Amino acid sequence: MQKETYLNVTADLYRDAALTPNVGLCCTTTPVWQLPDLKMPKRMLEMNYGCGSTVNPRDLGNNPSILYVGVGGGMELLQFSYFSRREGAVIGVDLVDEMLQACQDNFLEAERQNPWFESDFIDLRHGDALNLPIENNSIDIAAQNCLFNIFKVEDLKLALAEMYRVLKPNGRLIMSDPVCETRMPESLLQDDRLRAECLSGALPLKDYIKMITSVGFGTVEIRAKRPYRLLSPNHYNTDRLIFIESVEVCAIKDPMPADGPCVFTGKTAIYYGNEGQFDDQKGHVLARNMPLPVCDKTATALTGLHRDDLFISESTFFYDGGGCC
Repeated sequence: MQKETYLNVTADLYRDAALTPNVGLCCTTTPVWQLPDLKMPKRMLEMNYGCGSTVNPRDLGNNPSILYVGVGGGMELLQFSYFSRREGAVIGVDLVDEMLQACQDNFLEAERQNPWFESDFIDLRHGDALNLPIENNSIDIAAQNCLFNIFKVEDLKLALAEMYRVLKPNGRLIMSDPVCETRMPESLLQDDRLRAECLSGALPLKDYIKMITSVGFGTVEIRAKRPYRLLSPNHYNTDRLIFIESVEVCAIKDPMPADGPCVFTGKTAIYYGNEGQFDDQKGHVLARNMPLPVCDKTATALTGLHRDDLFISESTFFYDGGGCC
């Protein structure tokens, strides 16, 4: 199908979801953050069209400037503004005017329920993820939730490159998207409605990470991976079960290392030899019997040493910082 066709189908779907909340459109796998003095309007929760969360307090210190693409009902915009309480600190971009209006209406209700919140904390802008109305190197935190999986590969790379462009050096791109390790049947890949519903566009995690690093992000953290949806032959045009998971990812605009990106998928190294510590002479020092989170690149290098006093775990697909790089 032509690009205009599948993107038009997506816009129509979310235009309808803005006018009438579609509670079953997405299935968020992360509980809604419960923060002191933060109350969520009911309609905002009904319009939570994401598959995970992009809001993590450890990213949000020092009053950052934040960009959120694909505003939905405004839930995560409100959560981000909880941490950056100043005019225009959070920018929300969406291509669907009806969604922007619904989001603005929800903010008025949020003001009534949250004395600390002011709608002008959030700057809503009409714009395209493939051509963001944002200056270069101006954003500390960029985020999207269950939007980029809608794009076909060539457009996904454009959207990622745009996020990279607007981020400051060392800025963070926080994303939540479906991934799928089973090859998606062509019958589903060509279904524009399923793509718009965040189902048939799910990539294998390895390919998803490669797309992120290909635009220049030097560090990628897989923070969580959870079951999301199941496409069965009973309900979809497929001859096999297709298991879809959701991932929460942080990509950091670090300089690209000479030996390739650092990708953390939740691997851990433990030295259990006789000495007090093990030093691989490449910047990694492991204290005896103390676990050290390591990126996949470091895990591969340590495994290649073939030592009988080093243990390298499999990927847990949960990484929460404190790693080797």
